[in-house]
Amino acid sequence: METGGKLKFASDEGFHAELKRRVGDYFRRTGLSPRHSLRMYLKTAAVLLWFVASYALLVFAATSWWHGILLSFSLALAMAGIGFTVQHDANHGAYSKKSAINHLMGMSLDMMGASSYVWRWKHNVFHHTYPNLSGADDDIDLGPFGRLSPAQPRYRIHRFQQFYLWALYGLLTPKWHFLDDFKNVTQARIARNRVPRPRGWTLLEMTCGKAVFFGWALVVPALFHRWWVVLLFYAITSFVVGLTLSVVFQLAHCVEEAEFPQLQPGTDQVSSAWAVHQVQTTVDFARRNRLLTWYLGGLNFQIEHHLFPKICHVHYPGISGIVQAVCAEFGVRYAAHDRLLGALSSHWRWLRRMGRPTAAGPPSGTVAFCDVSR
Repeated sequence: METGGKLKFASDEGFHAELKRRVGDYFRRTGLSPRHSLRMYLKTAAVLLWFVASYALLVFAATSWWHGILLSFSLALAMAGIGFTVQHDANHGAYSKKSAINHLMGMSLDMMGASSYVWRWKHNVFHHTYPNLSGADDDIDLGPFGRLSPAQPRYRIHRFQQFYLWALYGLLTPKWHFLDDFKNVTQARIARNRVPRPRGWTLLEMTCGKAVFFGWALVVPALFHRWWVVLLFYAITSFVVGLTLSVVFQLAHCVEEAEFPQLQPGTDQVSSAWAVHQVQTTVDFARRNRLLTWYLGGLNFQIEHHLFPKICHVHYPGISGIVQAVCAEFGVRYAAHDRLLGALSSHWRWLRRMGRPTAAGPPSGTVAFCDVSR
């Protein structure tokens, strides 16, 4: 699908307006603030302390290889937690009422080695506007290494992608650190979408963020350990971060229950309205798992997040029932996996289906609710 111009969604028949009205009523009734929450600030402190403690112990206290392995995993999960919770809400403008605080906390992504500037274009603009539209949503483009959409070309190697892609997911983070951000900025392009190059203060922030990251991740450890040890544990940590981030994204969009719409032939028109498209290309999972919900920053409530990205994730469990009810009334399919294992299994089956010569997308049609408990 070429995306030289802006894609157009079908007109909305009141679905999005009713969603916004009822969710607005929820916040008025409860007196809660959509973007200002003590729970969010406490979670931020907990995740950042987890990160600092893991890093300090790994660099300054680990005395054996198994100490290093355990602390690398702990550091990796803390880094992914910062990505799921702090930077994600902040870069969406959902962390605080104050834009300066959102910007500051959003730069926690730069401290993790990825440009928040590039991420806002790639994620906020292109992924959130065009989820699962091949050619517009860069998050489902793995090049020749994987086929995630029926619209993408199939190669013989894809017959085995349900086995090997899990290992490639772990390369996301070093690819981010050393390649993607620089490539996107120099080419002024993300997938087939044009983006402005960062200038002035924005470019300085991006440059300083990369320098700070490489400083704490590679330079400081090299002052205390041999270079090959530093690179080894950087590789372990980065692999776990990349695998964790990639899999969480895939469970929301690249599963059997998610739709992969195609443009109407010869046009730039998407057949569904924007809000309907968000729901039908997204699947929730493990919504009753409180620990997982806390760690993932509510990203297991991806439908709610795609519809209301500027609402802090701590409110997603509270508004999910509202969203589900409105979907039922308008005949829009709302899909959710009851357990994490069910979502993982569905992603594996989707990879297997996309690797087959006769692979097709999910069945057409809508249902009010699909609780997938496999």
